[in-house]
Amino acid sequence: MIATTSIRVRRTATVLRPDQSRVLLRPFSHEDPERSRRIIARIMSLPEDQVGPLLDEVSAEFSQRHQQIHRSFLERFEQVRDFLLTDNKISEQRQLLIGSYFVCEYSLESAALFNPSIVPHPDQSDLSSGALRFILSLRATGEGHISSITFRTGIIHADHRIEVLPAAGFLTEPRQIPNPRYDKALFERKLFELGLNNEFTRRAMDKFGEAFGLEELRASLEVEMNQSRVSDRNTIRGILALARSNYEVQFQPQQELSERVLFPATPSQRNGIEDARFVCFQKDDGSHVYYATFTAFDGKVILPELVETTDFLRFRFITLNGPAAENKGMAMSPAKSMACTPCFPAKTMKTSTSCFLTTCISGMNAKCCLSRRSPGN
Repeated sequence: MIATTSIRVRRTATVLRPDQSRVLLRPFSHEDPERSRRIIARIMSLPEDQVGPLLDEVSAEFSQRHQQIHRSFLERFEQVRDFLLTDNKISEQRQLLIGSYFVCEYSLESAALFNPSIVPHPDQSDLSSGALRFILSLRATGEGHISSITFRTGIIHADHRIEVLPAAGFLTEPRQIPNPRYDKALFERKLFELGLNNEFTRRAMDKFGEAFGLEELRASLEVEMNQSRVSDRNTIRGILALARSNYEVQFQPQQELSERVLFPATPSQRNGIEDARFVCFQKDDGSHVYYATFTAFDGKVILPELVETTDFLRFRFITLNGPAAENKGMAMSPAKSMACTPCFPAKTMKTSTSCFLTTCISGMNAKCCLSRRSPGN
């Protein structure tokens, strides 16, 4: 018989509420390319002396809610440059104005703010005795039921008082780190689980050593496409989708934690990054690493994935292998693994489908060491 202990729970006055005014600047694209060309053509027809005042008007409105707005406009211009019908040199002001017509604002929390998880903050400096600084991750859901991960910071004081610090007014997405590396064996294993292990796949993968980069993969697929059949097109899309689902992103240190947003960035996440649960592990050398399982949703299919970070500045997104990585029935096991122990020691956590997961990070992927358990064991 398992011994039980009564715990007295007291509701506090701390309430987290969604803020619809916090908006993220996102790329805006028309489904019809011809419409994009017409918009750019109309901006190109403006006299130069009208471009500046129009840009000032747009910048004044957007800069109240977004930092470095001109950099965002220029980046978006470069992404739509192919729609230009001229090779003539364009003033920077006109480039900025064109870019501004191809961005939109998205209110992350307009529908809901929920599903929190809490871990110790990496920085425990300048605290009073007995206090603990924490990071709170939250699932923010906006228009179209698209979910992302947002963060808050707070302090648990020595008298058990919980203080959640106000969120910053700005929101920022991270920069994606180019050309990530992939572990060949794990990549092939995931392709097999996805049903993409065919002759085309073997030809493309045989060219690589133990590890390869995204650009190498694209080059290999491009060569094989010249010898492929129409039926291989879905395989090509599947291989690239898997590669894009394993990536790294980087925030800037000057960005407050509550400004940072992990927004869907891959085809598997198209409709949301859902229900992230962060767990802190302490290695034998005393350093910490944080892992979170989450559900990637593309509008039709759910796919459990993993995100890893040591500092909440750089994040690595990783697909999962194994039979339990096919639904939401998994959770982190705080049992010691790979010289890691949980920051908050606890008994092994079990999931509703009676599986538990120990994550062993290797290369681009995460090996799932899975054990089936009968309910209640």
